[in-house]
This record gives sequence, C-alpha cells and structure tokens, in this order.
Amino acid sequence: MNWTTRLIAHSAMCAVVVVSTPELRAQGVRELAPGVLRVIPSEPNEEETFLGPIELSALTQFNWTPNFAPPTGTLKAKASQVTLRHNVWNLEFAFKPLRMVHVDIPQPTGRMQRKLIWYMVYRVRNLGGHLTPVPVEDEHQLKTYTAQRVDEVMNVGAAQPTASIRFFPHFVLESRQVKKAYLDVIVPVAIPVIELREMRGAKLFNSVEISRVPIQVSKSEDENAVWGVVTWMDVDPNIDFASVFIQGLTNAFRTDRTPDGQAVYRMKTLQLNFWRPGDSVYEHEGEIRYGIRAVANPEEQSQILTHYGIDKRLDHLWIYR
Repeated sequence: MNWTTRLIAHSAMCAVVVVSTPELRAQGVRELAPGVLRVIPSEPNEEETFLGPIELSALTQFNWTPNFAPPTGTLKAKASQVTLRHNVWNLEFAFKPLRMVHVDIPQPTGRMQRKLIWYMVYRVRNLGGHLTPVPVEDEHQLKTYTAQRVDEVMNVGAAQPTASIRFFPHFVLESRQVKKAYLDVIVPVAIPVIELREMRGAKLFNSVEISRVPIQVSKSEDENAVWGVVTWMDVDPNIDFASVFIQGLTNAFRTDRTPDGQAVYRMKTLQLNFWRPGDSVYEHEGEIRYGIRAVANPEEQSQILTHYGIDKRLDHLWIYR
C-alpha cells in the first residue's frame, strides 16, 4: 500500500469516527454480554464513621503536669475523651476490561503522532444506604452511637442533606515490579474513538467532566448510572504486573501518626490488580488479564504476590492509601 492509499484510508477512518458516533447513539444503548462488566461492590464499615479518641501522646509539647489544676483538665486528657463522628457515603464501581487503542495526537509542530492509549471504561452508581452516626440514649441517659443507613448525605459546604453525590476521581496506573506510577491524562481526540469502539450509545465522561455530574440514587440497573473513561499515555511497555488505584468512590479515611507525631491522612482506595504476559515488541490488549497470575511453584507465587503487596491472590481489594 503506497502513501497516497494509506492517507485516503486513514482519512476515511477519521470520517467514520466523527460522523458515525451520533448515529450509533441514536440507535440506543447496546446490551453488554454477561461477564463483560465487572461490578465491585462498596464495603462500608461502621468503624469508618468515627475518628478517635484523639491521641496526643506522640506530641511531647502536650506532656506536662499542671500545678494548680487537675491533670484531667489538660488538653491531652480532654482530647483522649473526644470522638469525632461523620457520615460515610459510597459509590458502586463497575468496569470493562483494561484495553488499548492507537490514536493520532496533535503535536505543537502541527504534525500528528500516533500514540498507544491505555484506557478503561467504567460505570459508577449511587445505590444509597450510606452510613450516618445516630445517637441513642438508654434508660440511664447514657449516649451511644449506631450507624444508620440513609440515602441522603451531607456534602461539604451544603446547607442541607442531598440524595446526590459527586465523583471526583483519582486514577493511578502503577507498575508493581518497578514501582512506576502513571496519573490519568485527558486525551480529547481519543474519546470519540473509544465511544465508537465501545458502542455504548451513551456519553463517556472524562475524569474532569464526570465530577460535574450529580449522581442520583439508582433503584435499577441503568437508572442514574454514569459512564466514564480513564486514559493513560506513554505507559512503559515492559510492565508485567500492574494495579489501578481509584480514589473518590467514598469519603472514608483514616489517620496514622508518623514517629515525630505528624498526622497522615489515608483515603480509602480501590485497588484493581492486573497482569500482562506479553512483551514490549508487540503490545496489544489481549495480553492484559484481570487478577493475579496463578503459578504452581509456591516460591514463585509468593514472589508475585510480593509485587502487589499482599499475601494471597485477590483480584481487587480496598486499602487506605
């Protein structure tokens, strides 16, 4: 095929991408085959609704004994009796297989450069049933708290509870054997190509656009479901073991203390594990497997698990990161 023929073929392909996308949307949403969409349920815990008692023992400046006041009146003693409580909301996450597509990216020179884009199409739903602490008094007027499930949550800055949730995603694709991480990048020219290929017939929001969409409570499979796509570019072709870390699916967090007493906030994060038995010469999406590779040799299996930082084979897990 000469260069003229290849240019005509490429132009025709681009025309199909631009013109056919609205036509495909007009045909309605195509049903997915069973097993294509993997659903990760949220895992809310009652322990996530409170923080404390507040521990100040690591901060030596608060270690003192007053001369004319009881020790229980010090800030350290009072803080040890304080428990902070808050509501915890969760979103359900579902995704299609991690895939690849070649896209021509405009360059500052005015030329086009062909890039291999890694991407993942996903769906988020608000199923309600969020946890909120509710005080309960017994016959002795002793107050305890229990986690009650509600559909409305109090968002930051809101004057009253609302049934909608905003998803502010943070995706990181991380190579497990060399500890190389990639933040998602928005590639506008790739979105129409991915929409045409996936044939969802619905808008795929990028990581910025989806944060503007209020996600209402879903009572059925497709009601109020929001679809998005995350893309990565210039990914190392030598990756064999990888994980995708996703934050923003819940507001749950925990705090840890460093040896010098500084507080470290860790957000609840969904970890999706993948492995890729291919090589760097010919990259294609058919080599990407969801989960962790299983081998018969126990030593080799243990070494693979070490890459992921876990001690048993898990396709996904919730961590604090």
